[in-house]
Amino acid sequence: KATEDSEKGFVPTAETREMMEAMGRFNDELVMAGIMKDGNCDGLTPSSQGKRIAFDGPNRTVIDGPFPHPRELVTGFWLWEVKDMDEAVAWVKRCPNPMPGPSEIEIRPLYEMSDLE
Repeated sequence: KATEDSEKGFVPTAETREMMEAMGRFNDELVMAGIMKDGNCDGLTPSSQGKRIAFDGPNRTVIDGPFPHPRELVTGFWLWEVKDMDEAVAWVKRCPNPMPGPSEIEIRPLYEMSDLE
């Protein structure tokens, strides 16, 4: 999830470089364990660089960022293949903190076609 720091944008410092290197090593572990395929992760730029499209019936409204409530925004993602939520939680507990300060990682399964039938 986003933080005030992530909404300021990525600033290359010794701390952020070290943090990114640690995340890179963790991502390599995920790939080697068969949990993540190469390229199934990425970071998002601050919401100030984004747009939202609001749908109301046939109408579409474009809303420019930045968006309120950074703690409700996504700043990056992974796509993992795990056997269950417990395995996902175990992997996230091993993850380096992705932000300089307090942060959260949200875990949710993807829908499968069989879930929608």
